Formats: sequence, C-alpha cells, structure tokens
Amino acid sequence: MKLLRYGPKGQEKPGLLDAQGKIRDLSNVVADIDGGALTDAALAKLRAVDPASLPVVEGNPRIGPCVGKIGKFVCIGLNYADHAAESNLPVPTEPVVFNKWTSAIVGPNDGIEIPRGSKKTDWEVELGVVIGRTARHVPLEQAMKHVAGYCVINDVSEREYQMKRSATQWGKGKGCDSFGPIGPWLVTTDEIKDPHNLDMWLDVNGQRRQTGNTRTMIFNVPALVADLSKYMTLLPGDVITTGTPPGVGMGMKPEPQYLKAGDVVTLGIQGLGEQKQKVVAFKKGR
Repeated sequence: MKLLRYGPKGQEKPGLLDAQGKIRDLSNVVADIDGGALTDAALAKLRAVDPASLPVVEGNPRIGPCVGKIGKFVCIGLNYADHAAESNLPVPTEPVVFNKWTSAIVGPNDGIEIPRGSKKTDWEVELGVVIGRTARHVPLEQAMKHVAGYCVINDVSEREYQMKRSATQWGKGKGCDSFGPIGPWLVTTDEIKDPHNLDMWLDVNGQRRQTGNTRTMIFNVPALVADLSKYMTLLPGDVITTGTPPGVGMGMKPEPQYLKAGDVVTLGIQGLGEQKQKVVAFKKGR
C-alpha cells in the first residue's frame, strides 16, 4: 500500500494511493496515518479494504507528511562511505545518531525556509524507515519485523549551524523549521522487495546533484533498527532517516554551493515517489 495524508497543514486526512494513481479517502476507515494505524493488526485491516470502495479525492490537494504525530525523528549521519569522504570525515564504525525536532516536519512539496542569517543551507536525499512495531533490544534477525514501511526524506541541513555552532552535536543545523520534508507516500514493506537496492537522486534547479543507491549504505535497515533499539524504545510511527549518498552542496568542488531563495529542489527514491520544494527566505513569525 501507498499511504498518505492530504489537506491543509494541521488538518490532514488519511488517504491511500490506488493503482491508477488516484487518492482515495480513508477517513471512514482510520483516523490518521500515525502510529496507531501502522501496527500489524491495523495494517492488516487496511489491506482488507478494497480501494475501489473508497471515495476519490478530487482536485489537487496539498500532500502532507506521510506519517502523523511522529514521536521520534531519528537520523543517521555519514552512512554512505563516499559521503563521509566528501565531508572529510572518517567512515564510522558505529552508527552516528542525531535527531531532528518534530517542528521541522513538513510535507514533501512544502517550501524549505532558509533560517535567519543562514548562508549554508544544504540538501540530502535519504531513505526514511517508519516503525510499525514496538522495538526494544531487538535481535538483528528480528529487526525487519518492526518496520511498517519506507518513504522519501530530505534531510535539509544548515552546515554552519551544524559544524560551527553545535560542537559535537548536530541538532542546531538539522532541526530548523521546514528541514524535514517527509513523503509523499508511506510505502508498506510488502511493496518494496529490497530496501537495500533502491536508486535515489536529487536535483537543484534541474541540475543533478545526487545520484546513489541504498545498497551502498554502511549500516543497513535491520542493523540500524537493532542498534537504535538498544538505546531507545522505538514506537509505531517513529521515523528513522538513514543517511545520504554523495553530492551534497558542502562537498561540491571547487567551491561548496548552498541553497538560496528561489531555488527548486526535486528528489526521489525508486518506488517511493518524489518531492519538490521551493526554497523561500526566512519569514519572521512563521
């Protein structure tokens, strides 16, 4: 299934994308696409619904974040060896973990807002993993049973805030408002045969910046779920974003390139859909 949330910000309704690409309303089946809808039993109930029996959503509604009420937004850094190299950082021997604040979460096509005073706002296409079953000290061989599905995430980053204002912690540069576009769809695991062989890409103003494949991740999805579950209880609806391939603005030669107001970022992952964001200047009182 391809699950989604549509409608104005803060008023999103649950939906399903049918085989013809039409949005079907799920409001009479489930209250939201959140942790409560992503458990094994809840997903089984959704799979039993005939999409043709659901109302078609007319028009071209805004697509919201594909998961609602996210409790934890956990991020993995330097999870592609070639990205670590372009960042002039060693390849990690343990997963590098940081967080985005949930106030960063926006829809896949909402604008990216440049933070006040920022000169180094950067892009990162990443595979998102959505938890569907409570995970605590999960063995590696059981880890995938705790995954409900996958999505596209742009791990937008402010490099000066991340590297110079955060000491060894990256949160200041990672959790700014609008720095977490998620979606368009939450694609359940039964539709993705191998999450470790998905092509991924990102363009800025129509020019290709990132090209990669999830097979080059250092720590794969089960390794990440098992490792994280040692240090925190992962709950249904929690989101893990798993790192980015090379091609970020910080690593461009001969000079780094960063986002500015008016730029358009387009990104996608095979089987998971695409995002498109216009970059906008800081707005006081947003």
